[in-house]
Amino acid sequence: MDLRKLKTLVDLVSESNISELEITEAEGKVRIVKSGPAPLGAAPMHPYMVPMNAPPAAAMVEAPAAVTPTAAAPAPAGKLIKSPMVGTFYRASAPGAKPFVEVGDTVKQGQAVCIVEAMKILNEIESEIDGVVKQVLVENGQPVEYGQALFELE
Repeated sequence: MDLRKLKTLVDLVSESNISELEITEAEGKVRIVKSGPAPLGAAPMHPYMVPMNAPPAAAMVEAPAAVTPTAAAPAPAGKLIKSPMVGTFYRASAPGAKPFVEVGDTVKQGQAVCIVEAMKILNEIESEIDGVVKQVLVENGQPVEYGQALFELE
C-alpha cells in the first residue's frame, strides 16, 4: 500500500468518529486503531497502524542487550569555571573566530573565556580564578546548565 494512502487513511480515522479501520488489498491488510480519549494533562495519543500479516509480537521482541557497566567519566579535579546561566556555549566571539582560550593558555581573573547565549543575548563569561586551562569540558554550540563546569584549570 502506498505511504500517501496510508497517511490519508490515518488522518481520516483521527478526524472522524470511527475508532477502527481495516483495509484488505492485494499487497496485504492494514488495520488502523484510534486510541481512546487521553486523560487530562496527558499527551495526546495518535492512531497507529498494525499490519495484519506481521509476525506475532513475541517473535518481534528481541532479547535485551547485555548491559555492560561503563566507567563514569571522572569528575574534573582541578579548579573549575562554571556557567552562571542556562544557555548555549560558544568558545569564540563569532563563527570562525579564534577561541577566547585554548588548552594550555594562562587565564587571569576577569578575563573573558567564552560566551553563553541566553535569549538571543551574548553574555561574555569571565574567569573568577587564575590558572592554566587544563581542559575544555563543553563542546562549542552545546547547551549548558546553570552551574555546569565549562573549563578545568590547573
